[in-house]
Amino acid sequence: MDYSKMLRDIPEFNNWHRIEPVDKGWSADKKFYIEDNDGKKLLLRLADISQSEKKKTEYETMVKVQQLGISMSEPLSLGTCDSGKLVYILLSWLEGESAEEALPSLNVKTQYGLGFSAGQMLKKIHSIPAPENQPGWETRMRRKVELKVTQYKDCGHTVPNDKKIWQFIQENMKYLKNRPQTLQHGDFHVGNLIITPQGRLGLIDFNRLDYGDPYEEFCRLTAFSRRVSIPFARGQIDGYFNNQAPDLFFRLMALYTAIDAHFSIIWAIPFGENEIKGSLERSKMNYEDYQGFETYIPVWYK
Repeated sequence: MDYSKMLRDIPEFNNWHRIEPVDKGWSADKKFYIEDNDGKKLLLRLADISQSEKKKTEYETMVKVQQLGISMSEPLSLGTCDSGKLVYILLSWLEGESAEEALPSLNVKTQYGLGFSAGQMLKKIHSIPAPENQPGWETRMRRKVELKVTQYKDCGHTVPNDKKIWQFIQENMKYLKNRPQTLQHGDFHVGNLIITPQGRLGLIDFNRLDYGDPYEEFCRLTAFSRRVSIPFARGQIDGYFNNQAPDLFFRLMALYTAIDAHFSIIWAIPFGENEIKGSLERSKMNYEDYQGFETYIPVWYK
């Protein structure tokens, strides 16, 4: 397919000799792998012009994150194309293999070490505080859960053990009080981490950037990363806390995991039967990890 009409407004376009669509991921962005005449590999992300303010914020935040010394897709430029119909972010291409695919073939010590590095990386991201006008976290989460309860009742699907999970959620909402808020990557798990040819960890896909309780980011670990590599999951927690994870962290990670186990089915439904099945499998896994939510420390960490 000829993408020249859509992309020719981008200043760097005339220096590109290879443009290929990238179909991986859940983002609504259109993505392209690009090689230019100087041998550079690039990633182009496109979104509708109605997303321009969101993309501007995303780009500016990525610049801040890069300044923390994190290995990541480097933000290069932001602009509009296709006669003003689209907004784009141009990034460097992060060379390597998805951690989701590479981790299982590595030895346990290496998996743990990469997880430890991931925890340190996430800690750096969380060093960026939320804006001062950010609404309180407890209020935000209670409203979010209330909305999910309504959506769940109307979704036409039932999660096994939902009453037990819901009881755990209600009993532990008290831990949301006075939680700090920081920058969140928004989707921090092995599917968005790259193991570079040098064996280092790199981070991609910042399009879900948000602000909130930093501990909430770990519900992606309990749903996705843990399924791929338990040593990595343990390492991420140990690296984040330098081997001294507090009790409150485990209580909140359990709460956020329970919320995800109960309500992620709502997210899955529009994507079809495979995602519904995957959501139910993750819910069952989390239920067993927390021994029917009778404990707040998962069995794989103990």
